[in-house]
Amino acid sequence: MRLGPFEIKRVPSLASASGASPPMTRAGAWTTIFESFPGAWQRGVTVNNEAVLAQATVFACISLIAQDIGKLGLHIVECDANDVWTAIYLPPYNAVLRKPNRYQTRQLFMEQWLVSKLTHGNAYVLKERDQRGQIIAHYILDPTRVQPLVAPDGAVYYQLQQDNLAQITESLPAVPASEIIHDRAICLFHPLVGVSPIFACGLAATQALKIARNSAAFFDNMSRPSGILTAPAQIGDELAERLKREWEANFTGDKIGKVAVLGDGLGYQAMSINAVDAQLVEQLKLSAEQICAVFHVPPYMVGAAPAPAYNNIEALNQQYYNQCLQTHMEGIETMLDEGLGLTEIAGRDIGVEFDLDDLMKMDSATQIDALNKGVGGGWMKPNEARASRNMKPVTGGDTPYLQQQNYSLAALDKRDSQPDPFASSKPALPAPTAPAPAPMPPAPKAIDSGAHALRFVAKLLDIEAETV
Repeated sequence: MRLGPFEIKRVPSLASASGASPPMTRAGAWTTIFESFPGAWQRGVTVNNEAVLAQATVFACISLIAQDIGKLGLHIVECDANDVWTAIYLPPYNAVLRKPNRYQTRQLFMEQWLVSKLTHGNAYVLKERDQRGQIIAHYILDPTRVQPLVAPDGAVYYQLQQDNLAQITESLPAVPASEIIHDRAICLFHPLVGVSPIFACGLAATQALKIARNSAAFFDNMSRPSGILTAPAQIGDELAERLKREWEANFTGDKIGKVAVLGDGLGYQAMSINAVDAQLVEQLKLSAEQICAVFHVPPYMVGAAPAPAYNNIEALNQQYYNQCLQTHMEGIETMLDEGLGLTEIAGRDIGVEFDLDDLMKMDSATQIDALNKGVGGGWMKPNEARASRNMKPVTGGDTPYLQQQNYSLAALDKRDSQPDPFASSKPALPAPTAPAPAPMPPAPKAIDSGAHALRFVAKLLDIEAETV
């Protein structure tokens, strides 16, 4: 069979080739028996994983985690020279993230990934490649039909059984680890074998199931406990069997509530304890709290405890993300980085990232107030704030704004480095001086009246002489 660029051929059984003996059923294959507690298997105390999934709290925890991560968007992001991660479009890889395979959407694919990991401790994703070696699809495999193998040289392989959905038409004895994305829960026994949270909470879930069944039978009997019929004297087996048969036929099931007439000294004595004596509510609450603790889910989110008194949605979501979702999301991001080959693109820092805005939702008033502060503080562009509210950009909205009276840190540092930082920065004006006196006009010259008279007489004489 051909798996992308790899040709997978049948080989002799690994077990026969290596001569391995139990408990190792295949050479290099890791097998183990998981118990609810040490010695449980010897005492006949077993946990049925499939039955445990029907317990309400277990189902709620698994579905909550899987659906919350499944609803988050996935983006290809690149780190630029300023260490800022920005979403980019990289056609071969965005297409696989958007549509992982022919029968699943991105959301269903991610939900199945988490369900497989939480219920079995391991999620196996098979890569499908074209003739160029480019990944074109991802398939999540049935974890019960996959077996990790370790070669003598330490290389890791996976044995796959037939899976028609994943287009595996025959069992494959050893598929290279480069073709499998293996996401595993906490590994308690072997680095390649994850352990499901059900390993720790299975007994509590089984107890809760038994309590639920007993409660159903109790209320199905109109809340009346079972008991015994007593007679004052010894009776034969035939009579006892007839009385039992008639009592069950006339006063059990839907016929509960009828009046029983007892003769010959017969009496009825209840044997089972009632619901109050058994403290069913407290037992169920304890079991639910133990299950939530194992899955790291806040109990109020699955109905196992009342909601907190304070109404801060963002703080509650942040707590849920930190203690429960973050480890799963970081693991998926890292494995997709390596599985898609994004870490091998030379000269570029590219990765896969979940969109946390789909999870960290605030109420409208708080969100708008935070956006206004971001724009007013100068670190967010108006169009970025508008985009977060699904609004179109506006002209001039791609520039951060800041009020004019604000000063840069460099300017404040320059001011504080002066001997007197709070002195006026303007130069002092010189002391006023008295204005210079205006220049006096020149004194008029004195007129000599005698000389003037002689010149006048001489001029008259000249005029008369010319006339004569």
